[in-house]
Amino acid sequence: MRAALFLTCVNDTLYPRTGQAVVALLTRLGVEVDFPMGQTCCGQAHYNTGYRHEAEPLARRQARVFAGYDYVVTPSGSCAAMVRDIYPRLGERAREEGRGGELGEALADVAPRTYELTEFLVDVLGVTDVGAYFPHTVTYHPTCHGLRMLGLGERPRRLLEAVKGLELRELEGAEECCGFGGTFAVKNPDVSAAMAADKVRHAEETGADVLCAADNSCLMHLDGTMSRQRTAIRPVHIAEILASTREHPLTVPTAGVPVHVATGGGARNGGVVR
Repeated sequence: MRAALFLTCVNDTLYPRTGQAVVALLTRLGVEVDFPMGQTCCGQAHYNTGYRHEAEPLARRQARVFAGYDYVVTPSGSCAAMVRDIYPRLGERAREEGRGGELGEALADVAPRTYELTEFLVDVLGVTDVGAYFPHTVTYHPTCHGLRMLGLGERPRRLLEAVKGLELRELEGAEECCGFGGTFAVKNPDVSAAMAADKVRHAEETGADVLCAADNSCLMHLDGTMSRQRTAIRPVHIAEILASTREHPLTVPTAGVPVHVATGGGARNGGVVR
C-alpha cells in the first residue's frame, strides 16, 4: 500500500516530530509513505476567516500535489475535515457562481482519499493494536473537527487502549471545546483562555502524565495554558504515542522541554525525516 503524508503547515513548522512519528508508525505497519514536497497550506485558515476565493488556489494545489496516491494521511482532524467536508463546498460554490466545474472535479478526486491518521489505521488498515508501548497514564481530548465533522468516535480511544503499558483515564467534559478554534482564540482571547483553563483543570484532575489529542493546534493552545500554570501534565500527539515502542520509546519531558520520539524508517522524497 502506498500513501502520501499530508503533514499540514502547523506540524511542518512547529511539530515535525509528529510527522516523523507518522512515518515510523505507518512504515512499521507495512505502508510505503511518500512526502510530496509541493504541499503547502490546505487553505483552512483562509476559509475560516472568510477568504473563500483566496482558499481556492490552495485547494487546487492540494488536489494536484496529492494526485495519484491511493491514500492521503494526515495527523490533523481539522485539516482532514477541511479537505473532506469543505473542499466539495468550495467546488459547488464556484460552479454556482458561474466559474465552471473544473475546481469541483479536482477537489472531488482528492477529498475521499484523505484520511485522518486514526481512521486510516482503524478503517483502512483494520488495526487497533499497532505494537506500541507507552508506560504512562494518559487522558484523551477529542478535538472538535475530529469529533463533529469527521465523526472519529471511539477510534482514537480504541488505539490508545491497545497500547502496552498505557493506562487511559477519563477526562471530564471531554467533548467540550478547548477554546482554540483557530482565529477564535485571536478574536475572543478571554473566552478562549477560560475554555483552555477549564480543559487543563479537568486534565489535571485525572492525575494523568499526558494529555493526548489528534490535533497539535489544540495541544499547542492547551500547552500555553499548562506552561503558564506550571502543570505537571504534558501534551502529546496520539501519533507519537502510537509510534513509541520498547526499542524506540517516546520520552515524556518535564514542563518546557520539547517531546522527542526516536523513530525508525523514513519517507520517500526526503521531506520529513531529516
